[in-house]
Amino acid sequence: MAITLRDGVRLHWRIEGAADRPVLVLLNSIGTDLSLWDRTVPLLLPAFRLLRIDTRGAGGSDAPPGDYSLSMLADDVAAIMDDAGVARAAVAGVSLGGMVAMQMALDHRDRVTALALICTSATMDPATWVARIDTVRRDGTAAIADMGVSRFLSPRFAERHPEIAETLRDGIRRQADDGYAGAGAAIRDVALADRIAAIAVPTLVVTATLDVSTPYAGHGEHLLAISGARHVGVDGAHLPPIEAPGALTTALRHFLCAEDATTQAVDTLFDAGLVNRRRVLGDAWVEASLAKRTAFSADFQAMITRIAWGEIWARPGLDDRTRRLLVLAITCALGRWEEFALHVRAGLSHSGFTTDELKEVLMQTAIYAGVPAANTGFAEAQKIIAIIEQEA
Repeated sequence: MAITLRDGVRLHWRIEGAADRPVLVLLNSIGTDLSLWDRTVPLLLPAFRLLRIDTRGAGGSDAPPGDYSLSMLADDVAAIMDDAGVARAAVAGVSLGGMVAMQMALDHRDRVTALALICTSATMDPATWVARIDTVRRDGTAAIADMGVSRFLSPRFAERHPEIAETLRDGIRRQADDGYAGAGAAIRDVALADRIAAIAVPTLVVTATLDVSTPYAGHGEHLLAISGARHVGVDGAHLPPIEAPGALTTALRHFLCAEDATTQAVDTLFDAGLVNRRRVLGDAWVEASLAKRTAFSADFQAMITRIAWGEIWARPGLDDRTRRLLVLAITCALGRWEEFALHVRAGLSHSGFTTDELKEVLMQTAIYAGVPAANTGFAEAQKIIAIIEQEA
């Protein structure tokens, strides 16, 4: 067991992974210990050497009485990095851990190479935390265990994984009252909102779709005040390392491991694809499609834009008209009617082809793909033609 002694307080930590990998420090939310990352660690180890820390007051670390502060907790992390032989590292923190990570970037600037701020905030409602701290000091952590888990996990995930929910609940109950209350004071007193603009390292902001504690609106969005900060959303509630380990790992690896040249190439191909997509389908449709992206579909949509629109539709061998007609024939033959209708409307609305040319495609399709497919194609096309005529 690795222990750092700072000001008489024992701080527990663990380091694992290949020594030649870049170090990633993992910090926990209040009410959890370093096991918070157990489901994510196997996915991160191929890319990183991981330094996990039990925050003062949690897990194997001591829980001295009194209020803790973010500066105190950040100093704890720096002391542990010293003992672990880590001069500089990227720091990823969930909730309270994210607040400590921001404090690290402000108080120990030479130690932090990048930040991943996961389901966290630069400001919280002090009254809420005063009440919670009072409850814990009066009735113990068992009094807030059920409430804590209900915010940690989405109802659906908790129902499907009762063993995980109960482990988290038991972990809160077993945490020392002084430790939870002390860490709660650090959250109560968080005052980073006016300081985060001074953070000068690459920063990734991760929010979760069902997080009620620190959602994007009112919390995550304000962290984008950090210069150059990027945002990514994942599914689930307040603890992505448990509920969305795959999506979180993908976001962390893309952010922390991507080479600049690779990132620039991907961005360039996406931008080029977006130009082609707008030209063929129209600005209104593209804007509506981009607005409907979710954390689940965003990567797929980005891939389509880069490859289908940035690569295939940009090839010089065929003009747009020919490619449009090919898409109509293929989608009709395969019965992909949503895509068929999209390209019928786009082509007729943007002078990509005429109704006579559309008819000829469907006639040809009847011979090579079957009359039933062409019959449905005529019916679907007629609906779009009628809508366009009504709108004219």
